[in-house]
Amino acid sequence: MLGKDRGYSHDPFPFLGRSNPKQIPYPNLSNKVKTPLQTSHTDRQTDSQTETMSQTSPSQEQRNEHGIARIKADWPCPKIQNIVATVNLDCRLPLSQLSQQARNVEYKPKKFHALIMRIREPRTTTLIFNSGKMVITGAKSVEDARLAGRKHARAIMKCGHRTRFLDFKVQNVVGSVSVGFPIRLEGLCAAHYQFATYEPEIFPGLVYRLANNPVVILVFANGKIVLTGAKSADSMFEAFACIYPLLLDFRLA
Repeated sequence: MLGKDRGYSHDPFPFLGRSNPKQIPYPNLSNKVKTPLQTSHTDRQTDSQTETMSQTSPSQEQRNEHGIARIKADWPCPKIQNIVATVNLDCRLPLSQLSQQARNVEYKPKKFHALIMRIREPRTTTLIFNSGKMVITGAKSVEDARLAGRKHARAIMKCGHRTRFLDFKVQNVVGSVSVGFPIRLEGLCAAHYQFATYEPEIFPGLVYRLANNPVVILVFANGKIVLTGAKSADSMFEAFACIYPLLLDFRLA
């Protein structure tokens, strides 16, 4: 465990709790008029970083009528790995009794206060709380998550409980993709320090947060990309369409 005197907490990813980069604007030097003698090397480097950001951001031609950045045909496409959704059954559930009536369930209240129910098709795992709330995990699509939630609700109804299927909502969409080339994480972090965090002593990947998208992008040196925090598949694809041109600029030969 890392010592507290170094400023680390028990959280393995303390950098995820830092200030929201949405509040940090891109560098804007247009209002600063300087003569050539007053322009330093640092200013020229910042101007070059700003120009790179503007060139690699998705253009209007890359966006469809809904304003979502499209992934080009020759680009790799992220694949959904997990969808987390919640449902309200609108009834109180006696979990101890339910664990004896239902199949494929696991209930250990001393370790975890929710009942765990699994089904094979679609292959998902659901956490059921005594308040009637369910958390569905493991689905590969929103349709599968909704179908799994209805199957779990029907199984609970067969045990003698009056359930309803209310407030279905996708909470998180996780996707991954391999871009097929190694990436210079140090250079990417230095050029986009407002949105990128890279601390290899704590976590081997670079954490990138977009200014107008809640998706958190984990970039690894071998070219593996993990996208998490999206509320929809379109939001995840948009985030990848924004980050991929930046990765091409820091591709290792």
